[in-house]
Amino acid sequence: MSKLNFETLLEAGVHFGHLKRKWNPAMAPYIFEEKKGIHIIDLNKTMVHLDHACAAMKQIAKSGKKVLFVATKKQAKEIVSERVTKINMPFVTERWSGGMLTNFQTTRKSIRKMALIDKMKLDGTWDTLNKREKLFKTRQRDKLEKTFGSIAEMTRQPAAIFIVDILKEHIALAEARRLNIPTFAMVDTNSNPKLVDFPIPSNDDATKSITLIMDQICLALSEGLEDRKNLKEGGNEESTESSNVAAEAVTPEVVAEEIVADVTEEVAPEVVSEVTEEVAPEVVAEEVVAEVTEEIAPEVAPKVTEKKATAKKATVKKVTAKKDTKEKPKK
Repeated sequence: MSKLNFETLLEAGVHFGHLKRKWNPAMAPYIFEEKKGIHIIDLNKTMVHLDHACAAMKQIAKSGKKVLFVATKKQAKEIVSERVTKINMPFVTERWSGGMLTNFQTTRKSIRKMALIDKMKLDGTWDTLNKREKLFKTRQRDKLEKTFGSIAEMTRQPAAIFIVDILKEHIALAEARRLNIPTFAMVDTNSNPKLVDFPIPSNDDATKSITLIMDQICLALSEGLEDRKNLKEGGNEESTESSNVAAEAVTPEVVAEEIVADVTEEVAPEVVSEVTEEVAPEVVAEEVVAEVTEEIAPEVAPKVTEKKATAKKATVKKVTAKKDTKEKPKK
């Protein structure tokens, strides 16, 4: 949340808008009054919208995502680059090349080309090039560095984009809206705040005003990054504590079972075979039949018993027939 007061915003000139004839009617809710042909921005609404923007930025940084800053105006170039590099976020302060977001794959190719030239200087292949090739590569590298150097570490599309002066950066705003990327922007009286998700009504021409707003946004991002770092450290400590508790919580029954398993593995296989030989095969068969009959459904069980009875009768008949043949006298 921003810690600004009314007087600080007044001193920085955040309340100054553009001439009356340059205004955008969509900014009417954010205009306090007109004075000497110049619109005055309502600083109460500026503070409210700045608080909302800072809260959203903090959540984005806490989730570990990147925010892209765009400011190619002369007044904002140095201010943005100085403050954004401290929090390790991507930014564009030179010309916005069309398709930087919508055609992000081609942008990544250009960044890889720049990295390849740097790799050539390290692995020794740079020395094998002639003078003309070296000159061409260095010029190409400088051109790529100027355009894409500040977004070299942005491996994917940003989670949000912050723009200073949406009239000048209308291409960046259009690309962000097309990709449904949340937009934050400093909106002056000559701009349309309905195009931005989180508009901050303020003076986007004065260096003091830009510095003040950028300081608050960067402060919110740094707080979000610190919270993320603290959460990670706390999670690591909890995981180590839980692993130690789990190791200490082994019950004596589990230990006893492990000891028994070790002992049974150490028993000689000969002893096991002797024990199995001593058990009568008829007993084993009866136990198997009992287990099978218990598992069979109750409707199937009587059929099995009937089959057993018929089998027994058949065996009895065979035995009696053999006895009769033996008892018959020889002729």
